[in-house]
Amino acid sequence: MQGSVGYNLGFAAAVCLACAVVVSSAAVALADRQDRNALLDKQKNVLLALGLAEEDEALSEADILERFAPIDLVVIELESGQVDAGVDASLYDQRAASVDPVTSDLAPDNAAGVSSVPHYALVYELRDDAGRFEGVVLPVEGLGLWGTLYGFVSLESDLRTVRGLTFYEHKETPGLGGEVDNPRWKALWPGRLAFDDSLAPAITVIKGTAGSVTDAPYEVDGLSGATITSRGVTNLVQFWLGSDGFGRYLERLRGER
Repeated sequence: MQGSVGYNLGFAAAVCLACAVVVSSAAVALADRQDRNALLDKQKNVLLALGLAEEDEALSEADILERFAPIDLVVIELESGQVDAGVDASLYDQRAASVDPVTSDLAPDNAAGVSSVPHYALVYELRDDAGRFEGVVLPVEGLGLWGTLYGFVSLESDLRTVRGLTFYEHKETPGLGGEVDNPRWKALWPGRLAFDDSLAPAITVIKGTAGSVTDAPYEVDGLSGATITSRGVTNLVQFWLGSDGFGRYLERLRGER
């Protein structure tokens, strides 16, 4: 009888162990897949910001990787604006670095609600087959109404004209601030001027309707019923284009052209 009890207990323990191994392996595989999907979604948003993909396009992983080929992912030191080849861009977690006091600095008072700025940041440089610079995508973030918006702003090769804007994560209200995802609104950005003649960030989401690119080069239509989100987009874009964000990097690029 005791042998039978021992066998049953041993068998049950073995089954539990096997199940635990299976569940653990499945969880790891699922986490890896989720991380991969998040990376692909971010890469697709980079393509959207550059105009290398359409909003309604169903892109496979292979499609995204193929279109991403001419884009160089590099790490820059924000303080100097210089590329730092010593940091592996494929492994660098900018969001984690932003909240680590060892790898970030407190941000100066700002309207974007940015509390800290990482020492290093990722940028996406678009180059042609000959290596000529054609544009850049910069990660941006800042407070909206309900939380932080994370996205990308892209500039043309002149480093003044907006090529595109997109957000890949936010908590804004659907139909109101959530209209930052609306393709019609995002289509208003390309061709606008991000900087004025003195190269100070100038692009602004106004209240109401802006004119055409020709008539209102620095203005974008406001989001109806979402004044705080509209103001937040203005603030976050201007912050990261300015001297506390990617200003020195952009200044260096302009000097090299």
